[in-house]
Amino acid sequence: MNQWHQMTWEDIAQLVDSGIDSALLPVGATEQHGPHLGCGMDSEIANQLAEKVSEQTQVALLPTLPYGCSIGHSKRWPGTLALQPKTLIDVVKDIGDWVHASGFKRLFILNSHVSNFAPLRCALEMLRAEHDGFMVALINSATVSERVKARHFEDAEDWHANEAETALMMALAPQLVREDKLQNSDDPDRTQDCVFSHPVNRTSLNGVTGSPSLATVEKGAELFNWMVADLSQIVKKGMTETAPLPYGYFDKTNHKSNL
Repeated sequence: MNQWHQMTWEDIAQLVDSGIDSALLPVGATEQHGPHLGCGMDSEIANQLAEKVSEQTQVALLPTLPYGCSIGHSKRWPGTLALQPKTLIDVVKDIGDWVHASGFKRLFILNSHVSNFAPLRCALEMLRAEHDGFMVALINSATVSERVKARHFEDAEDWHANEAETALMMALAPQLVREDKLQNSDDPDRTQDCVFSHPVNRTSLNGVTGSPSLATVEKGAELFNWMVADLSQIVKKGMTETAPLPYGYFDKTNHKSNL
């Protein structure tokens, strides 16, 4: 595994020279996950998933970003440490700038917290606009494939700290799970007929949406294996992808874009 923080600058340069010009940035969050899960759940899944994918693909693994855009969880429950959307945009944009400066041509952003998506997408837009030819992909861990998505959404549409997330932590980080709290942690999805997007303190009694009581270690292990296999396949494909039109195409053909 090519862990960025363990490599010297010479190691990183040699990695790029060897043809590994792709980096993986895991982005998590630190936020309340009901009475039964530790606040670092999102970062834990981002980190462990990214490590396994890096092992299988040899992409450079950047340190996991443990803070995200969790302001929708409100201050009703202690434990959430949230960045404003504009802050997350700037942080990821800055990281991407330096990854590009190190010679990398591809950046995979692995997002494990739903509300990070919008600011991360903004950072993606800014990076590719500023660095022509720098390819950036944004992938959500919970929807990396149809089977992974179906498992996450089994017990709630607006899920959080639900069966899937709890099962994953049972299998990967049992120290984050309070099993004595599971049977009383279930809370239904109340958002089905909503026009507006409401903060969690207006949709949940305890910070949970879904049925964590249904979680098992076996379900979590199976789901994680799916996530590793399916994300690795995407990353391997992206490592050899080129743009539909090559860099400098319009200059070489004497056609100038009017856009």
